[in-house]
Amino acid sequence: QVQLVESGGGLVQAGGSLRLSCAASGRTFRSYGWFRQAPGKEREFVAGISLLSDNTRYADSVKGRFTISRDNAKNTVYLQMNSLKPENTAVYYCAASATKLFTIVVATTRSSYAYWGRGTQVTVSS
Repeated sequence: QVQLVESGGGLVQAGGSLRLSCAASGRTFRSYGWFRQAPGKEREFVAGISLLSDNTRYADSVKGRFTISRDNAKNTVYLQMNSLKPENTAVYYCAASATKLFTIVVATTRSSYAYWGRGTQVTVSS
C-alpha cells in the first residue's frame, strides 16, 4: 500500500523556520514535490526534486528561502523553510510520482503526481 505521511507542520512566528518531512512507503518514487493550499486558493507547486541527479525546482516565491532534499535510503523527502512569512500559511502537501520521465526531470504540475499525502498545516503569525 502506497503511503505518504507528512509531519513537521505547526505554528511559527514570521521570520522563523520549519522543516517538513514526508515519509513514503509502498513503492519507489521518481520525483517528489511539495505543494500548498491556502484557504480559498488553488493548490500550488512549491518545490520538487527528482530521483537521480537531485534536480530541484522551486516556485519563485520561495526561492532562496526553502530547500527541498531527499534521503533515498529512508524514502523521505524534506522541505526546509526559512524566513517564513504570514503569506506562507497553508496546508502543505507531499506528492510523489513513479513516472520514469521524472527520474531526472522534476515534475512541477499537480497532474504529474499520482500520489498525495493528507497534508500538514503551517501557520505563520505576524
